[in-house]
Amino acid sequence: MAFRLLGDLEVQAADGRPVAAGRRKQRVLLVMLLLRAGSVIRADEIIDALWDGYPPSSARANLHSYVFGVRHVLDQVAPGGSSRLVTSSAGYRLDVDGAQCDVDVFDALAADGRRALDRGRHREALDHLTRALGLWRGPFLPDLADLGWLVPHAARLAESRLTAVEDRAEACLALGEHAGLVAELAAAAAENRLRERLWVAYIRALQATGQRTEALAAYETIRAALADELGVDPGRALQGLYAQLLDEPAPPEHRPPALLPPAVADFTGRTEEVRRLRKALSPHTPPAGLTVLGITGMAGVGKTTLAVHVAHSAAPAYPDGRLFANLAGAGPNPVPAADVLARFLRALGVPSPAVPPDPDERAELYRTLLDGRRVLVVLDNAASEAQVRPLLPGTAGCTVLLTSRVRLSGLEGARWSELDVLGEEDGVHMLARIVNDARVDDDGTANTEAADVVHLCGGLPLAVRIAGARLTSRPSWTLARLVALLRDEKRRLDRLDIGDLQVRASLALSEDALRPSARRLFRALATVDGPDLPGWLATVLSDESPERASRDLDDLVDAHVLTAVGTDAAGPARYRFHDLVRLYARDAGTADSADTVLRTAAGGWLAVAEQLEPGLPGPCYAPLPGPAYRPDVSAVLDDLAGIEPLDWFDAEQAGARAVIRQACAAGLHEVAFDLAQRLEKYFDVRGMYAEWAATNRLVLAACRRAGNRRGEAVMLRGLVDVETWIAEDQSREAMAGSLADALALQEKFVALGELGGAADAAGMYSWGLTAAGRRDEGIAAAEQALAWATEVGHLGGQARAHVALALAYRESVQLAEAVDHLQRALERARELGNPRWIATVLQFLGIGYSEYGLLDEGEAFLTESLAISERHQDSYTSALTRIGLARLHLRRGDAEARPSAEAALALAREHRMTHHMADALGILGEIALNEGRPAEAAEYLRESVALWRTRGWPRFQAAALVLLGRALNDPALNEPAAAAEAWREAHALFVTAGDAEGAATAAQLLESSEA
Repeated sequence: MAFRLLGDLEVQAADGRPVAAGRRKQRVLLVMLLLRAGSVIRADEIIDALWDGYPPSSARANLHSYVFGVRHVLDQVAPGGSSRLVTSSAGYRLDVDGAQCDVDVFDALAADGRRALDRGRHREALDHLTRALGLWRGPFLPDLADLGWLVPHAARLAESRLTAVEDRAEACLALGEHAGLVAELAAAAAENRLRERLWVAYIRALQATGQRTEALAAYETIRAALADELGVDPGRALQGLYAQLLDEPAPPEHRPPALLPPAVADFTGRTEEVRRLRKALSPHTPPAGLTVLGITGMAGVGKTTLAVHVAHSAAPAYPDGRLFANLAGAGPNPVPAADVLARFLRALGVPSPAVPPDPDERAELYRTLLDGRRVLVVLDNAASEAQVRPLLPGTAGCTVLLTSRVRLSGLEGARWSELDVLGEEDGVHMLARIVNDARVDDDGTANTEAADVVHLCGGLPLAVRIAGARLTSRPSWTLARLVALLRDEKRRLDRLDIGDLQVRASLALSEDALRPSARRLFRALATVDGPDLPGWLATVLSDESPERASRDLDDLVDAHVLTAVGTDAAGPARYRFHDLVRLYARDAGTADSADTVLRTAAGGWLAVAEQLEPGLPGPCYAPLPGPAYRPDVSAVLDDLAGIEPLDWFDAEQAGARAVIRQACAAGLHEVAFDLAQRLEKYFDVRGMYAEWAATNRLVLAACRRAGNRRGEAVMLRGLVDVETWIAEDQSREAMAGSLADALALQEKFVALGELGGAADAAGMYSWGLTAAGRRDEGIAAAEQALAWATEVGHLGGQARAHVALALAYRESVQLAEAVDHLQRALERARELGNPRWIATVLQFLGIGYSEYGLLDEGEAFLTESLAISERHQDSYTSALTRIGLARLHLRRGDAEARPSAEAALALAREHRMTHHMADALGILGEIALNEGRPAEAAEYLRESVALWRTRGWPRFQAAALVLLGRALNDPALNEPAAAAEAWREAHALFVTAGDAEGAATAAQLLESSEA
C-alpha cells in the first residue's frame, strides 16, 4: 500500500522503502489529490486550499513547483506509471489504484463487513472489519488537522471508523467471541458519550461476559449523559436492553476449569523451590512472553507433589482456570498431545462434536480460547519437547508448569528447577507429619530412629511416604521395627544411586504391608491402562463384594500407592496410579496373570456397557455378541441403579478405549470388538466421529490378524456408516467405494449366518444406491434388508429397512408408498424404544406429509421429532428436522422458513454434516430468490450444488441447479448462458433419477432460454 493517511502521512515505494512526501504544502496537495482521486480539481480551488484563501502573487508558479514535487513522489512510488497525475485545462486529476491508498481500502473493507453482517455471515464480517480497523495507526493526518477543507473528510472517516467499531462488536457478539471486547468498547464509549449504538454494544458485551452489575451501571451512565446534555431519553434499543437486564435472572456462577488434583496436606520442605516457583507464577510485572517453568529430577523425587502444591497456592493469580494433564511420559505409551488437547478443549467449554479431528486445528483452537485469559497449565510427566509444544498457549497471560524425568532443553525460554532428594531434617519432618503420633517427635528433632528411616529410604519422598503409611496403618509397630525391616537389603535399595530401584524397594515395602486381598487388587488394577480407573473395577477384578473391594481401595489410597481423584459425572469414585507405581506393580506380576486380569477388566467394561447401551439413542444395529468372557457385574449394576446411561459412557469412554487398545495389543480380539461395538451409539450421539472411526480401525486390524471374521464384519459395519454418511467431504468416488464396501459387508454377514448384520449392511447398501440415483436397485436392497430383519426379529433393522424403502420411493416421487413405509418404520421404532430412530422416522414422516401437501400433519410430525432430538442432544437428527420445517414454512410462504434454515445450516456447519449443509443452503437460496435477491441466492446455490456433487443424490442436486439457473437468469445478474448450462445439467440428473416432472420443468426452462 503506497499511500497511508489513516495516521501520519506515509508514502512507500513498491519495494517497501519510505518515500519523503516533501514540505507541508506539497503534502497538502498530495493529500487533496488522493482524497479526490479520479476527479479533476481546479487550480484555483487548490490554490485557495493551500493558502487558506490568501494566496501570494506567486501562488500559481509555486503550485507548478508543488505539482512537480508530487510527480517526483509518484515516480518513486510507481515507476511504471500506475499512479499518474494528469494536467488539463480544467485542472489536475490523480489516477491511482484504490488498493494503493489506505482510505480507499478501509472504505471497501468496512463496506464488505457491513454487507456480510447484514447477511448474517458473522465470521466473514469480523474478518473484513478487523482488517479495516487495523489500517488505522492513529488520528487521521494529525499534523494537517488545522486545514478547514480537510475537516469534512476527517469527520466522515471518524464516523466510518466508529461505525466499523460498532459493526465489528456486533459480529463478535454474534460469534460469542467476547475476549478483549469489553475493554475495547469501554474505551470507545468513554470517548463517545452520546453514541447510543456503541453503548448498546458495550452493554451487551458486559452482559455476555456475566458482568450484569457493570452493564446496569453503563446504562445509567449513557442515560444520564443523554438527559444532561441533550434533554432526551435513551432510544428504543437501549431501553429494551435495560429491560432485559432487569428481567433476566442473575447469571450463573462462572466456573473456569479447575483440573488440579488435590494438594498433599502434609507437604513438607522444598522451601527454596516453593519460593522461586511462587515468585515466577505470580510476577509483580506482566511477563513479555509465555512463561514456561519446568521441574525435573529422578523418579519419585516429588516433582508432581511440588507442582500441584505451588499451583494451588498460585491459583488466585489465574482466575480463568487451571488445567492439568498427566502426559504419562515415564511409561511406554505417552499420551498423544492431540488427546490432551481434546480434554482441555472440552474443559474450556467446547462440545465434543466441535472438537476438530485434526491435531493442528485442535492446537489452534486451544490457543485461540486461551488468548487474553490468565490460565495456569500444569503438564505432568512430560516425555519430550514434541509432546509438550502443541500444549503451549500462545499468550503471555498464561503460564505453563511442567514436570519431567529429563530436562527438556529444546523448549525455548523454559526455566528449570532440579529437584533433589530430601535432606535428613526435611525427611524427618515429612515422616512426623504423616505418622502424626508420639512415635516421631512433633518437631522431628533428636529422633535418631526417624532419621534412620529417612536415610534407609534414600531421602526419596515416595519411599518416606510409604514408610509413614506403613506406620500409620500399624499403630502397634515401633520405629525400631520399621528400621529393622528396612535394613534387610533384599527388601530395600540394591544401590542408592540407581533411581528406579529406590522406588521398587519402597513400593515392595508398601506392598508387604497390605492385606493379601489389597495386594492382589493393587497388582490387578495396575495391569489396566487408562488415565484413571473407576472404583467399580475393583469389585470386578477382586471378585469380592463392593464393600470389601472398597475397603481394599481405601487401603491402597492410605498407602499412597493409589490416588483418589474425585468422582465422575456418573457418581462413582475414580482413582489414578503414579506411573512408577503402576510399572512396579506390573513388574511384580506375571504375563499369564496380566492376560487374565486384562480379559476380566475388559469383560467388566463390556458387561456393564451391554446393560446400559440400550438406553442410548443412536444407530439401531443388530447386537452381535461374541464369546468374550463376561464377569458377574450384578453388584456393580446394583450400585449404578438409576444412573443415566449417557453419564456412564461420558465417564468411561476414555478408559474403555484405553482397554480396547490394550486388548488389541495383547491379542484379545474377541472382547475388543464386542466392547467397541457397544461404544458406537455413544460415539454417534456425542459426535465423536473421529474416535469412532479410529477405534473401529484399530479393532478391525486386530480381528484380521486373528482371523476373527465376525469381529471384522462388526467393525466394518460401523466404519461403513461413519465414513460414508457422517464423515465430511466425501467425494463421489468415495461414495461409490462405500457402495462396494456395503455390498461386501452384506456378503460377509450372510457367510457368517448373521442375518441381522446382513440386514444392517443391506440397508446401508440401499441408502447408497438411492443416493447414487439407482432407486430401483435401492428398493430391491431395502426389501432384502426387511426380509432378513423380519426373519430374525431385528426390530432396528426393520425400522431402518422401512426408512430406506421410503427414501427410495420418495426419490421415485411415489409419495404414498413412501409415507406407508414410514408409518411402518414408526411402529417398529416405538416398539424398539430407540429415541434416535423414533425422531428420525417422525422427521421423514413430516417431510413426506409436507411433500404430499398435508402441511399441518407434516408440521406436527416434525415438531415432535425436533423435541425428541433436542432432548437427547442429537444434533444430526435435529439439523435435518429443521431443514424439513424450513421447507414446510417455505411452501406456506411464512417468515419462519429463513430462521429454520439458518439454524439447520449452523448445526450442519458446526458438526460437519455436508449433506445437511447442501440442503439448508438450497432452501436459503430459494428464499433469497423469492425475495428478489438473486445475487445472494446464487451464492447460496453455488455452494449447495458443489456440496451435492460430492454427496450424490441426483434429484437434490438437480433441484439446486434449477434454482441456480433461475438466479443466474435474473436480469440483475443477466447470465443466460450459465443459467442454460445449469438447467441442461439439471435435466440430465432428473432423467437419471427418474423424476419426469422435474425433467419436464428443466426442459421447459431450457427451451425458454434458447428461444
